[in-house]
Amino acid sequence: MSVVLSFADVSLVRDGRAILNHLNWHVDSSQRWVILGPNGAGKTSLLRIAAAQLHPSQGSASILEKTLGKSEISEIRNRIGFASSAQSKRIPANESVLDTVLTAAHGVEGRWNETYENIDIRRAERVLAEWNLLEFRDHLFGTLSDGERKRVLIARAVMTDPEVLLLDEPAASLDVGAREQLLQLLEGYASSPFSPAMIMVTHHVEEIPEGFTHVMLLKEGRVTAAGEIADILTSENLTSTFGVPLLVSHEGGRYWARMVR
Repeated sequence: MSVVLSFADVSLVRDGRAILNHLNWHVDSSQRWVILGPNGAGKTSLLRIAAAQLHPSQGSASILEKTLGKSEISEIRNRIGFASSAQSKRIPANESVLDTVLTAAHGVEGRWNETYENIDIRRAERVLAEWNLLEFRDHLFGTLSDGERKRVLIARAVMTDPEVLLLDEPAASLDVGAREQLLQLLEGYASSPFSPAMIMVTHHVEEIPEGFTHVMLLKEGRVTAAGEIADILTSENLTSTFGVPLLVSHEGGRYWARMVR
């Protein structure tokens, strides 16, 4: 077990406003973290620092033993898997599903003149099969449903066999069927001892797959609670974080939350 991410007194300030405020956080290779909090809490900004896309305004952020601002980012970018809905806009609509995943090997979005070996193609096909996408191999990215696109982006993120996988609201906007299909796949992936450390941002406790081990609750850029999910994901902590009386329940490995009336 090794530390894949370490934040020491990390703050992020934009236009005089603190987006993140004095965060201290460590993620081990065996851990699967969920980041929960209301809109504007700083969840996506935190994930972008973890993806080496943003630098903190204060403090120190180290990813895979490389400190941001003191190391070549290119040395770690291919070791980080990152999937977000914003990526959908950058993938060419006429790109095949296979090429969408395959191009992750070169870190590009849209196939051009790159050369791929048979081992790369076989790897991409294996990843597509793992995420129930092999039947869409030759479909165009622009023709896929929202749920299918999200799975393709996750498959792309794991194509390079990353050491940490970052997911920004992977189940957002999905209907209940597509959501449950995705969560079942994420559950299997999170439960595998061969999978990398995982960090997932979501707004909803119902979207936490079984197998996730830790949770951080954010409010206005500050950590309200963090630690093992069974200890932290309580009615009291969620009420404090979201500012309304919430009751948390847990059954069959999944969590639910509703407002107390």
